[in-house]
Amino acid sequence: MNILITGGAGYIGSHTAKALASAGHVPVTYDNLSTGHRWAVRWGPFIQGDVGDYDLLVSVLRDYAVEAVIHFAASAYVNVSMRSPAEYFQNNSVNSLTLLNAMRKLGTRNIVFSSTCATYGLPRQAVLSERHPQNPINPYGESKRFIERALHWYGNAYDIHWVALRYFNAAGADPDGETGEDHDPETHLIPLVISAALCQTAPVAVCGTDYPTPDGTAIRDYVHVMDLASAHIRALEYLLDGGESIALNIGTGKGHSVREVISSVERVSGQPVPQHDAARREGDPPRLVARTTLARRVLGWTPKYRDLDETIRTAWRWHSTERHGNS
Repeated sequence: MNILITGGAGYIGSHTAKALASAGHVPVTYDNLSTGHRWAVRWGPFIQGDVGDYDLLVSVLRDYAVEAVIHFAASAYVNVSMRSPAEYFQNNSVNSLTLLNAMRKLGTRNIVFSSTCATYGLPRQAVLSERHPQNPINPYGESKRFIERALHWYGNAYDIHWVALRYFNAAGADPDGETGEDHDPETHLIPLVISAALCQTAPVAVCGTDYPTPDGTAIRDYVHVMDLASAHIRALEYLLDGGESIALNIGTGKGHSVREVISSVERVSGQPVPQHDAARREGDPPRLVARTTLARRVLGWTPKYRDLDETIRTAWRWHSTERHGNS
């Protein structure tokens, strides 16, 4: 069946398009290429457009007989959202409502929504379940939480069925080297550390060394991008089989500090990582780790990549070799 992927030319979207094609579906990639890449669209047709363009969305949903939507398109830099909340609420909230309204018009009932652990805000427990209160501490998280609430009410009123995947830190790259992570500017820790190891950039900044964690640096749950892609496929199949709307965490259940990530890159690459200590980034909580029991029970999903070195090894291969042939 034809599945619309908004933001499908981006990092997670392109990996999910590959997974969809492997599962026998046709990914219809819809992306304005503001942060995505045309070279990343290798599976199925491509339409260049903005999620705020209602008429184009209606046309695409109709012309491609789209049966479900996977919605990635969003602005996703926490620190930028603190300075530019208007941009984030427009792109992530208002434009997402435009997509939902286009779906209503065409009778497209199923959507998998790319949400985030940033909706939780400051964690009250060491490991976060879906029952944790949602109190975002940055506009990025707030904009995603808004759409989760909108999905709830659209479901009640318009029979829209949804799964919101609150995933943690995406990491790694396609093991086949066909797609990978390529942001400009790059803000994700693992590619920044790899770039420093490759001497392509300045020393990596360790943002915050006084967090209440064992080594003083922030802890995150790094989930491999191919595991994220498989979670979206499972969520889509769950909805098409008549599953009830639900929000689910997607992560590994294990956290790693910034210094642990740097040590892992040094082990995998055999290269030292130039680094320096820096101030905390505004809007960053000290620790974010997922409890994924519900995703296992509802979707039958478990991460394949549970070892940090294994995840970083795929990222290292991409950034040190394949990536440069695609840029």
